[in-house]
Amino acid sequence: MIKQAIIPLAGLGTRLLPLTSVFAKELLPINGKPGIEYILDECINAGIKEVIFIISKKKLMIKNYFYNDKFYKDIIKKKKDQRIIKEYKKILKYKKMIKFVFQEKPLGTGDAVLKTKKFIKDKYFLMLLPDDLIMKSNCSKSMISIHKKYNSSVMASMKVNKKDVSRWGIYNIKKNIDKNNFIIKNVVEKPSIKSAPSKNAVIGRYILPKTIFKKLSKLKPGSGKEIHITDAIQSLIDENYRFIGHNFNGKYLDCGTMKGYINSTLEIAKIWNYVW
Repeated sequence: MIKQAIIPLAGLGTRLLPLTSVFAKELLPINGKPGIEYILDECINAGIKEVIFIISKKKLMIKNYFYNDKFYKDIIKKKKDQRIIKEYKKILKYKKMIKFVFQEKPLGTGDAVLKTKKFIKDKYFLMLLPDDLIMKSNCSKSMISIHKKYNSSVMASMKVNKKDVSRWGIYNIKKNIDKNNFIIKNVVEKPSIKSAPSKNAVIGRYILPKTIFKKLSKLKPGSGKEIHITDAIQSLIDENYRFIGHNFNGKYLDCGTMKGYINSTLEIAKIWNYVW
């Protein structure tokens, strides 16, 4: 059973400037709740027991958010506000399951994953990218069920517009398993419109094998001088490791751009039937 998850958080968040010039994008509120808490709740509800945050020293704000005990204790002592008490209890629950590792330079998702090597205990682990929220359904929980059934790596998937393929890892299907699950033939990181093998995009949820660390340690930086997780995945596929693409249920929200961030707040407000 998969019990560990990793979440890369060291990125600079330039697509959300100027907000991210002073604030970690993962703490920006989405309908009154920091974005990272949606990801943590997904992990908890999927049965994850430990979450490893990969941060940079420029984003110590994230660690401070979960280790601000004195502030909460002082204000609770003065006010006895039940809402604040509830928030503090929630933070304590998160804190118990979080570990922090550091990525000194933003050298890509592959490099971030590699930083967690000595902490991963089991044969498989979950990775979630915080820019991608999936509402109305627990994508991680569904993927863990598929992994358990097929003893395979799994990646969340959806079809995207052809004009947007250069934003994603794009894959080809080798074989259909059922309506929503496919064996992946090959995957390419952010291809051009002309070179994209399909419109099937990998979304920010992965169940990865521990063997990927060996591949990542040998990779040289690719496009953007970054180490791409998709290159390591393709290397494993070439050695007949099976990766399943899973077309998830639920509503996908992209929080990584200003337009997407604003839209996510509006969409979640609709889902909760609540607007500030």
